[in-house]
Amino acid sequence: MSVQTFTAPDAQAAADACARHIFGLLKAAIAASGRASLAISGGSTPKLMFQKMAATPFAWDRVHLFFVDERCVPPTDSASNYRMANENLITAAKIPSGNVHRILGELEPAEAAKRYAAEIGGFFGLKGGEMPRFDVLHRGMGPDAHTASLFPGHALIDDRTGMAAATFAEKLNMWRVTMLPGVLLAARNTVFLVAGADKVDALRSVFHAPYDPKKFPSQLANDGDSVAWFLDESAAAGLL
Repeated sequence: MSVQTFTAPDAQAAADACARHIFGLLKAAIAASGRASLAISGGSTPKLMFQKMAATPFAWDRVHLFFVDERCVPPTDSASNYRMANENLITAAKIPSGNVHRILGELEPAEAAKRYAAEIGGFFGLKGGEMPRFDVLHRGMGPDAHTASLFPGHALIDDRTGMAAATFAEKLNMWRVTMLPGVLLAARNTVFLVAGADKVDALRSVFHAPYDPKKFPSQLANDGDSVAWFLDESAAAGLL
């Protein structure tokens, strides 16, 4: 396993560096197979990264875009990860609609998860028990060390066989659909973008606390093939 850590002065610089790194990985995937698969996460810092990516010329017709997780709301809702990505990346970069594989958050949560798993399986041509290998899987981390919609203590953190599931985030009082650990760990390249002083304690725990992903879900990254962390100085302060 390869783990790299990059620290930038602020959130914008971290987002820009992360975008450049992702572009490099996507270019390599396209050169190897003619297309690339990218799974993205939502949040305020990714918004900065998406804007940077949208402003950079790229062969978006060769990239298929997926979502690591989604709130169970319509795609026009202000809480929708798809809406944020659509406004800041998809529309601006003119990514073909047929290349965008969104989670249907407007459906009943379990049905949305079932359809999303089928969408992933169909794209990758998976057979029973196989996991998709995304070329690049972008993840974030919350102040409680959650990643995707896998929150501390949830039973789904132990699931290595499913691809997507509905989960109720009690602290947020909201249903979500999330990729499961088996998918996250199978990615060829995992890229974390983490910014803000509120992430200091969680980041320190992910890097230095005993391995316990049930307590610190973002530690799941430690099991992946190739992981790159892009941090701003505020978030990285506890790692010094």
